[in-house]
Amino acid sequence: METLLPLAEKAAALLKPRNETVAVAESSAGGLVCAALLAVPGASAYFRGGVVAYTRESRRVLLGLSDAALDGVPPNSEPLASLLAEAARDQLGTVWGLGETGAAGPTGNRYGHPAGRACLAVAGPGGSRSAALENGSADRPANMRLFGAELLRLLIGALEAA
Repeated sequence: METLLPLAEKAAALLKPRNETVAVAESSAGGLVCAALLAVPGASAYFRGGVVAYTRESRRVLLGLSDAALDGVPPNSEPLASLLAEAARDQLGTVWGLGETGAAGPTGNRYGHPAGRACLAVAGPGGSRSAALENGSADRPANMRLFGAELLRLLIGALEAA
């Protein structure tokens, strides 16, 4: 949490004066982004909610994504991360949505992606931006923290550019 909290504080400092809100759809980060955003005092001013949408079923039930919407979207991809970010934003009626999907480790996922690979996205007023990262590490907890930190950095970048 100590690596994520300063990033969450920076994001909060950008969101609060604008009266803008954020929702999160995490997968392999396991809720760390939500926890970091909620750890900042005054989080109720900008944080509306989040889910750990780890499976196709949870994406359908928690984010309202139909099988048709998910069909043809590759797993652990930037398009999937963008879809998650947009669904989180739309479901909770926020200005910003965050999406993350990855393979934290210690092994790769069943789709052939190696451990240490994540795709991240931010959906906001100017559209979506996404990024992929691959560090080759099998350290699951470290990867989870890295994925969360990079997602917060992506949000901060989008906020600063807006």
